[in-house]
Amino acid sequence: MTKPKIGLALGSGGARGWAHIGVIRALEERGIKPDVVCGCSMGALVGAAYVSGNLDALEEWARSITTAKLAMMVDVSLNSGGLVEAKQVGKFFESLNMPANIQDLPIPFLTIATDMRTGREVWLKDGSIIEAVRASISLPGIISPLEVNGRWLLDGGLTNPLPVSACRALGADIVIAVNPEAKRLNVMWNEPPDRGDETWAAIRAGLPSYVRGIVDVITRGRTKSHRPPNYFDVVATSIDVMVDQVRRSRLIGEPPHVLLDVHLEDFSVLDLNRAEAAITEGRATVNRAHEILNEVLMV
Repeated sequence: MTKPKIGLALGSGGARGWAHIGVIRALEERGIKPDVVCGCSMGALVGAAYVSGNLDALEEWARSITTAKLAMMVDVSLNSGGLVEAKQVGKFFESLNMPANIQDLPIPFLTIATDMRTGREVWLKDGSIIEAVRASISLPGIISPLEVNGRWLLDGGLTNPLPVSACRALGADIVIAVNPEAKRLNVMWNEPPDRGDETWAAIRAGLPSYVRGIVDVITRGRTKSHRPPNYFDVVATSIDVMVDQVRRSRLIGEPPHVLLDVHLEDFSVLDLNRAEAAITEGRATVNRAHEILNEVLMV
């Protein structure tokens, strides 16, 4: 009997996507290794590191991000179509010893992006790995779009946040899908605890002085005990609402064999300095799903 091909669909989720690292670790410990990997947004970043053999390096880098480092990663360029250009992500991938092109990877891999002109999803399955990842993480309002082959591309979460269909197209017989944006109570935003202000403070510190001055005027007089939503809250929550609706719609027609919902409460898409919590929950999600994994994969 021929062994079925396993596809791993790694969904969007911003900083919550660090959970993919924990999921992959836990799956491997159970002897489950995908034959095909497709990633969207942060899922594209983690997936690329994994298929190129650099997951250890990515995990070390993710765990090293502090609020101070987060501030240093903010490379504001207001005329680029986003607040930041995410150059640090590109520099990190350039530092890794991996193939330059997707087609040279040992495991079939693709990322999802969105064509800014047509609004349609784009599958990046050849060409530069760095460009494919960078295009897929172009979070609207936060990270600037990227031009690839004459097309301006936005975050893939806008059109296919959980790329089950892509895994099937690459030949997967069984698809395990990881959704790091699951919410038990479907609450999209809560007034954040004091901890949430750390991320905002780090981002603010990285802004140019003239932008920081405008922000300070707008937010003057707001206290920690009662803070209205700031710019990043509004953008992140708006994306969460939209992506959640798209994901639900896509899953109705394209259900995976195993859906791993990672629950990260009070965890913003911008909390990049909280990798440890996300990775831990990713592992726990796989452990809780051991029965369905055993049933579907017969491991």
